[in-house]
Amino acid sequence: MTLSAERYAEFDAFLLELNRASGAAILPLFRADHGLVNKLESGFDPVTEADKGAERAIRALIAERYPDHGVIGEEYGEDRPDAEFVWVLDPVDGTRAFIAGLPLWTTLIGLRHEGRPILGSIGQPYLDEIYIGGKATGSRLVGRGTETPLRVRPCPKLTEAIICTTDPAILTGPELGSWTQVRAAARLARLGLDAYGYAMVAMGKLDLALDTGLKVWDVEGVIPVVEGAGGIVTDWHGRPARTDSGKFAFAGDPACLEEALVTLRRSAVD
Repeated sequence: MTLSAERYAEFDAFLLELNRASGAAILPLFRADHGLVNKLESGFDPVTEADKGAERAIRALIAERYPDHGVIGEEYGEDRPDAEFVWVLDPVDGTRAFIAGLPLWTTLIGLRHEGRPILGSIGQPYLDEIYIGGKATGSRLVGRGTETPLRVRPCPKLTEAIICTTDPAILTGPELGSWTQVRAAARLARLGLDAYGYAMVAMGKLDLALDTGLKVWDVEGVIPVVEGAGGIVTDWHGRPARTDSGKFAFAGDPACLEEALVTLRRSAVD
């Protein structure tokens, strides 16, 4: 079923409301006592009360406004994941940045209709930034009292590109080899941005973001924003990205992406 412009506008407004509610839950704990807990007995997978409190706030609003909608969240799991409309939540993407006091964490909220991501948002409340939109509506930056359209920039040559990945240390040997070659070809590379890097692709500040090991809540809020800004999202084979594919490339210019894929395909064995 195709949604009307009025329906898109309704969900767009609700996305902004959800971002403000999550920000109200998170900001008092940023650079404060955030109740850090390690999820793992061996290793380090942090979660804070900001993660949990923000997801609770978002879920409460969805249950009140759209009780028939499903929800998939990183902290509290699935509720009716096969519903016609499903909200996909990562309340604090970049928890390591959050606990380090760095304003590079984001709140990711996506809306899935009949199994397909249609709208999304990347919110950074400390900076008063919400990157929001979808392929059918276009994307924009909302914050600081203004709204600015988002548009990726042309960058046909990888040698001219600014690229990013979250952390090379989490890449497998073949993946790290591919990243190292792509990085060597690019003009500039930045690390540790998490989903804020994907927002910068949509804004036309970065040209290519590469990551692996991503979960559904890491990407469903992002894909519509990047595509709505004119960008492209694929796996490391160059195929249209499935939200369960793990390896993702977020790009502004297909020509730049295609140059990177020559190397990336060598490590994309899935």
